[in-house]
Amino acid sequence: MKQLITFIGFISLVLAGCGSLQNSENSGEASDGNAVATESQFAYITDANVALAEGNRLLDENQTETAIEALKHAVKLNPDLAEAYFKLGIAYSLLDMQMEQAGVVTDEPEANSNSKETRKKTNSEKSFEKAVIAYKKWLDDNPKDDVAFFNLARTYAKLAKDEEAEKAFKEAVKLKPEESEYQIELGSILIKLAQYREAITALKKAIELDESNARAQDLLDEAEAGRQRVDYTPPKNTNQTANKNANSDPDDNSNSNSNSKSNSNTKSKPPDSDTKPKGDDVKKPNIP
Repeated sequence: MKQLITFIGFISLVLAGCGSLQNSENSGEASDGNAVATESQFAYITDANVALAEGNRLLDENQTETAIEALKHAVKLNPDLAEAYFKLGIAYSLLDMQMEQAGVVTDEPEANSNSKETRKKTNSEKSFEKAVIAYKKWLDDNPKDDVAFFNLARTYAKLAKDEEAEKAFKEAVKLKPEESEYQIELGSILIKLAQYREAITALKKAIELDESNARAQDLLDEAEAGRQRVDYTPPKNTNQTANKNANSDPDDNSNSNSNSKSNSNTKSKPPDSDTKPKGDDVKKPNIP
């Protein structure tokens, strides 16, 4: 009897456990079957900078999706935290690459007012655009922040806005010319803009500051090659005239000379029709 009671109690505990598990699995759904927003696993963090640091750590450990959650929590705590938006852009870019490698299409076309297909902005692009806004807002109040200018330039580069990136890199270099990384990135963007002479100046300065920087040397070689292409002028062909004379018809001169002689002889001797008949050559009329 005791064994039967014990067995029934055991079955009851198992059924209760299964019920609680089912309830926990369904806790993310409402009664109508729609998903209910779950609280972020980083909700316990109340400092945006702490959430940003956690997101950076997770990115370094290649935990991309979890890093995105931490960074989203950071910008929720501080909507003006530019670096968090920038890192979000990086994380979304990595995630998109992973999905593309897995064969998952992330971009879907949408029709605009002209009925032409356009590509939707990716989460990465949206994050970088928000980073630009946040960095510019910060720089309005902190115009001497070279790091902010440098990061703003990097954000513009991620958005393929090379001219804006150039301006921001130049501001960073102006504020801190002895920073080799600033010079290198400025040189890199100048190469993209085909401004090779300016790029060479920046990259030579970078190598002067850091002689062992292989990337700076590689970029310098690329800039110098670009300058040579732009400055190259083909040599004049001095043999062109000689070849033209050599290829000309030698009979042309002889024909012209013979024609001139013929013309001169014609002028000196009157035509036969102009000579007057003399003596017996004159025909006499018949007189009856």
